[in-house]
Amino acid sequence: MEDDFEYGPAEDPKFSVARYEEMIRNKDQYFFDTQAFEGIIDYYMDKNDPIKALQVVDYAVSQHPFAAVFYLKQAQLFAVTNQFARALESLDKAETLEPSEGDIYLIKGGILGNLERYDEAFGSLNKALELAENPDDIYLQIALLYQNKGDYEKAIHYLKRCLEQNMENQDALYELAFCYDVLDRQEESIGFYKQYIDNDPYSYAGWYNLGNAYHKLNRYEEAIDAYDYAILIKDNFASAYFNKGNALVNLDKYMEAIGVYKQTFEYEPPGAETYCAIGECYEKLEQMDEARSYYKKAVKIDANLADAWFGIGVTLDYEERYFESLHFYKKALDIEPENPDYWFAIADARYKLKQLDEAEAAYEKVVELNPIDLEAWLDYSSILYERNKLDRAIETIAEAIKNNPDGAELYYRMVAYLIAAGRYNEALNYLELGLAANPKKHAVLFEYLPQLQDNKAIAEVIKKYMP
Repeated sequence: MEDDFEYGPAEDPKFSVARYEEMIRNKDQYFFDTQAFEGIIDYYMDKNDPIKALQVVDYAVSQHPFAAVFYLKQAQLFAVTNQFARALESLDKAETLEPSEGDIYLIKGGILGNLERYDEAFGSLNKALELAENPDDIYLQIALLYQNKGDYEKAIHYLKRCLEQNMENQDALYELAFCYDVLDRQEESIGFYKQYIDNDPYSYAGWYNLGNAYHKLNRYEEAIDAYDYAILIKDNFASAYFNKGNALVNLDKYMEAIGVYKQTFEYEPPGAETYCAIGECYEKLEQMDEARSYYKKAVKIDANLADAWFGIGVTLDYEERYFESLHFYKKALDIEPENPDYWFAIADARYKLKQLDEAEAAYEKVVELNPIDLEAWLDYSSILYERNKLDRAIETIAEAIKNNPDGAELYYRMVAYLIAAGRYNEALNYLELGLAANPKKHAVLFEYLPQLQDNKAIAEVIKKYMP
């Protein structure tokens, strides 16, 4: 066995790791002090290699059986590898050796929370609070437990307590935004982040979360201002550039959005989502070659990004390359088989290719998945009408009205179908329902069947509802 002499600076973890790996190769037993072992364990944890880290812990425990720190590390590693029962056993050993160590109860609380043993978890975290000098992380853990339980009000309370202890706890800042979002309380979120920024005007995370809250309320100009402040404070804040780009898209400022999206590439490697967003901007600008180029870049990075495959299909559809577009729509659908937008595009492509049976089946799937999509109901019924399936067209619009009682367009379409079926009295009843829902939209009736403009009975009913 090598003697106990250290061959380098004890504080250098790379030296300790090299010695440890040499020991393993030589199948020998070297001695390491507790600091050296901690450095080796942390090295493997940082490398995301919990198996090797656990092996080091075993050596550390054999050489330092009364050092609670190694049982703590062991518990963390067992938890990472989902060995929760063994993790709790390790924590019990650590508690026996050093009952005043607050981290024991903090880690135990997290594990018990994962096991949904919430009462025990809260008890453990409260014990950690009693021992903590800096309790902000413990308040954060308590808040996360309440989130897991679905009690977002309590989570907000503890996240605010966390920030009272440490205003710079960014995890708490982001979790608070999440809770406000789940509760759909964006105005309150805006109020909180404004007050936070008053106390810390150089908090890029505060400005960023304020921007996100504005964004969710469709207040895009204010969101952009907030993102700009975040970027001014932290010029490499890629997420702020990306979300600013999204806000610009919502304002139809597509070229400006493209420029902002591309700025993210200066601070992080190009990602599939960003390429896809740029592709969508070029699509909106009807620059389909450019759009398709970016969509292809997106799927090259992430072949499971359904929106990018779909986008390629949209660009081909625009060029009337329907058969090719259908291929890419199907690739998107393979990834997200319950996405009604993809089914709608497939239905439309099938119709354009005169594959009418398949188009009908696809439209039926669209309205099943998204029964409030008026356009889908109208298109579906229109195919049935064109194919002389008049009774089914009427049944389909009746089902559409059941799901969308305020959809005036549906009533007007029903009028057309009922007149075609010779059911004039019913048609006039539906015309009145449509006019009651939205008289201004009655023109869609004539767009669908222009000959009805000369119908005196219809003209008389419309006259009653128009100013």
